[in-house]
Amino acid sequence: MKNLFKVLPLLGLGILISCGGKKQETEATEADAVVKVKTTTARLQSVNQISTYTANVESDIVNQITPAMPGRIEKIYVEIGDRVTAGQLLVQMESSNLQQQSTQLANLEKDYERYTQLLEVGGVSQQTLDQVKTQIDVLKAAIKNIKENTQLLSPIDGVVTARNYDNGNVFAQLPILTVQQLSRLKAVINVSEALFAKVKVGMPVTLKMDVYGDEEFTGKVSLVYPAIDAATHTFGIKVAINPNNRIRPGMYARVSLNLGTSQSIVVPDMAVIKQSGSNDRNVFTVKDGHAKFQKVEVGQRLGDQYEIVSGIVSGQEVVTAGQTRLLDGIAVEVIKN
Repeated sequence: MKNLFKVLPLLGLGILISCGGKKQETEATEADAVVKVKTTTARLQSVNQISTYTANVESDIVNQITPAMPGRIEKIYVEIGDRVTAGQLLVQMESSNLQQQSTQLANLEKDYERYTQLLEVGGVSQQTLDQVKTQIDVLKAAIKNIKENTQLLSPIDGVVTARNYDNGNVFAQLPILTVQQLSRLKAVINVSEALFAKVKVGMPVTLKMDVYGDEEFTGKVSLVYPAIDAATHTFGIKVAINPNNRIRPGMYARVSLNLGTSQSIVVPDMAVIKQSGSNDRNVFTVKDGHAKFQKVEVGQRLGDQYEIVSGIVSGQEVVTAGQTRLLDGIAVEVIKN
């Protein structure tokens, strides 16, 4: 019994030590669960509202050289890359019918001269002379129509950019030639209807061509389409480009419109997290000592910052360091810089 009384105090001390150890372990675990992070405040900043679109450069004036009717191509007088002038003969179609009509016209004109002389002496009637004159007029109109279909002229000053046939081929569906004006280029973009009131004719535009890297070219809005597409809720804008003899039809362009300035929320780029396998962007915000995972819509990249279009408001604390250990709702401790 004496030995029992000696052992009991030792057991009690052991229990106290054991309980104290568990309490310290729990406190240490809770302390480890708090993630230390650095934050900054999302703030408003004056930002140039620049919207960028993609488009293919086109010639503002393009002519497809085609005859009115199918026929055999007798001769093509130009090659791709040749400069041509308005009215220049480009293609001669087979013209055997033209020769026949021309011979018939020459004979009728001789008859008309002879009948005119005979009319003076009463050899023919005025009615006969008038009939010959009518035949001449009809034949001249027919010859003019044949010439327009067999002698294909360039309607503009420009450059031959496509040739789809060789001499002797029969014209089918494709145009024989394409002539474009390289001095007048355009890009057509489709813009959200939300910007309809902001876009004006004459507004300056900046363009970058993939082939020229970050080099900038200038242009201006030359036409704002008056109707909005009900299916896409966009409207068209035609941009006239200053080509500087370096831009060509078919080039891929990035077209930027500067729509003025506005107060936008900005955060450091290190605060924005890109979701793997998607285009979603997120940030962690901090409130009442806990992290919240929030989806955001980003706008422009502004150096080492991002414009935030939606998802958070000005004044919210966003995490800039320590995100890799965060989960939605986890406790955090903000480290002051």
